[in-house]
Amino acid sequence: MKSTLKIPGFVDLQVNGFVGVDFSSEALTEEGFIHAARTLLERGTAAFLPTLITNHEALLRRNLTIIVRALKKDAMLDRHILGFHLEGPFISAEPGAVGAHNPAAVLAPSCEAFDKLREWADGRLRLLTIAAEAPGADQLARHAVACGVAVSCGHHLAGPDDVARLAEAGATALTHLGNGMPNQVHRHNNPLLAALAEERLKILFIPDGHHLPRHVLKVFARAAGVERLIATTDAASAAGLPPGRYDVLGNHAVLEPDGRLHNPEKQCLVGSSATMVECMNVLHALGCFSLDDLLRIGFYNPLQLIGTDPAEIPSCKHGITFAPDAGFALS
Repeated sequence: MKSTLKIPGFVDLQVNGFVGVDFSSEALTEEGFIHAARTLLERGTAAFLPTLITNHEALLRRNLTIIVRALKKDAMLDRHILGFHLEGPFISAEPGAVGAHNPAAVLAPSCEAFDKLREWADGRLRLLTIAAEAPGADQLARHAVACGVAVSCGHHLAGPDDVARLAEAGATALTHLGNGMPNQVHRHNNPLLAALAEERLKILFIPDGHHLPRHVLKVFARAAGVERLIATTDAASAAGLPPGRYDVLGNHAVLEPDGRLHNPEKQCLVGSSATMVECMNVLHALGCFSLDDLLRIGFYNPLQLIGTDPAEIPSCKHGITFAPDAGFALS
């Protein structure tokens, strides 16, 4: 039996693009952003943070300004977009940790550079990802938190002491845990185990069925518990498009019918193609979570992280129903 959920839709704290629009591209336009955002709101997402990855300052300034202008022109859209997530530029430039980001655009943690980014974002920064082991990361974390911006650790090579230091400085989360890290790490002293052990930090993770295997998702559920988990899509520009070949972050990417978005030549993923509804169905299929658990992971926990009242979130265009045997669907 289907039931209508008592939430306006899911909340996504990391959306890099949608339906062919890349929020970090030099080709971004106001019209393109509005089209991508409005389309996403039709797919079960009620609120999200447009996410810009590591780039040189000129491009970050350009695209932040474009999105701010678009939101000021579209009052409806402005209500659904809770601010920005900056995934960089204060991350690690090391191979494995830097991921698909441009290592030449990585900056050392800097309160001055952060203040410029915050100004270009019209004071709308809500989440900042930084590398926990970078010199000065703790000072930047304290400054960002004092400015009302939540700090998340990620794209780093941090060990337990680094992660604990950032938690002491006010960091409250970890960005897409289990991804944005090297394939080969020390068996004990590594970013994954350090993160799971630091109970003060919430865990953003990508349960799209491709970024993390089922057994890893189950480990996260049992090691961290529902209160620490926050599902996110980390959607790339190809998300929302039909299967085919696309240019994604400079990669000749293939979007498979099952949603896997990858570069066959490099044999690696190049982002996610999922929506939050699809991610929440992956979690439901694990059998580890009750419906209340899933609503915490996909709605209440992300809002709590960025200090937003759930009552402020307007409904997405289509309602969401839930059936125990089928999971979530748009009504």
